[in-house]
Amino acid sequence: MRSEPPTYDEAFVWVWLPGATEPIVAGRLHSHDGLVTFNYGKSYLERPKAIPLYLPELPLQLGELPLLTGLTMPGCIRDAAPDAWGRRVILNRRFGANSPGQGGLDPTELAFLLESGSDRIGALDFQRSPSVYEPRSRVNASLEELIESAQRVEQGIPLSPELDQALFHGSSIGGARPKALIEDGPVKYVAKFSSSSDTYSVVKGEFVAMRLAALCGIRTAPVSLVHVSGKDVLLVERFDRVKADGGWQRKLMVSALTMLGLDEMMARYASYQDLAEIIRHRFSDPSASLRELFARIVFNILCGNTDDHARNHAAFWDGEMLTLTPAYDICPQGRTGQEASQAMLITGQDRSSRLATCLEAARHFLVPDDEAIAIVEAQLRCIGKNWNAVCDEAALSQTDKNLFAGRQFLNPYCIEGLNENTALKATFLAARNALTYGWGA
Repeated sequence: MRSEPPTYDEAFVWVWLPGATEPIVAGRLHSHDGLVTFNYGKSYLERPKAIPLYLPELPLQLGELPLLTGLTMPGCIRDAAPDAWGRRVILNRRFGANSPGQGGLDPTELAFLLESGSDRIGALDFQRSPSVYEPRSRVNASLEELIESAQRVEQGIPLSPELDQALFHGSSIGGARPKALIEDGPVKYVAKFSSSSDTYSVVKGEFVAMRLAALCGIRTAPVSLVHVSGKDVLLVERFDRVKADGGWQRKLMVSALTMLGLDEMMARYASYQDLAEIIRHRFSDPSASLRELFARIVFNILCGNTDDHARNHAAFWDGEMLTLTPAYDICPQGRTGQEASQAMLITGQDRSSRLATCLEAARHFLVPDDEAIAIVEAQLRCIGKNWNAVCDEAALSQTDKNLFAGRQFLNPYCIEGLNENTALKATFLAARNALTYGWGA
């Protein structure tokens, strides 16, 4: 007898409260009229240690909670959903071995929440049951298996059951590039793979940028490079997991997109200036967080990371306050010319990838002008001083090194508009010479 395909009109939200190693059910998602709404369970609201999943979106109160203006589902829930790569894995799993339409998957947001792996970013998961928690896929596959799986998904080839399980584990994480989740003793990693469409070493480029950012004093997720089956793999240590007696604790997280009350269709309006305003009022250490965010904007411009969209910034949420997470996804983007724009507005309607734009915006981050210039100069000297050593650490080929130097990293467009700031220009050119000609910075 042929079974009916599953329906995706409801899902139950399970949460790991701060310090817990096991989840509890928090409430129910309901899909209707093109919207996904949430209501807390009575048992959760009665818990003495219950916290709102995020404010102001989901306050602790009975009944179906209204969506923020312009949203079709709560942003803090959407943060836990898979993005482009995870959705490709799920669609491959459902449709790869069957003709289209026979996989039983209605590709709605609830379907992707319920069909993705359970070890997703943050501290939420989604189940069909309000009373029994059953994690989806705990396979700890080898990197060789994961690479093979990723290659087959890129090519649209169905996965074998073994490879399917290997890659499904990481289907819940965001981003568009091939990746997976692995566990190694007391540490969990996001493993990022090279893509068949890469024309240069994107994986090594991200490693170099993340390492240089850390050397510049930016709080970053620790990274390492491994070489498996002839492929480079970037391992990014997860900062939303804590190994504890009896299991893993999970940290609630929200993206800047959620903090700004926007969804993907409105992402082009995301602004660092608006994010700075939220940091001033809702973060546990606003002064240090503002300075840190300013330093990240500067570094993104210097390294050519124009993919700094609002899902690539996040904060931990403890039920009352927000705390900036370590930086992640700092990846130089392909660039043929000079003029470039950041994914988020920096000040007003200006998103141009220039140091002049950063310096103009410094006041929004409560960074005095002289300190802002000092931050830029310190990063320039750090990049120039450590460039060769970090490139050697990545075993970067001379071809890729030449491609990155002066194009993605320290592109001349960075200093357009500095005008009379000749000292800063001189520091920039000295650092650029260290990259392109090997001169001292």
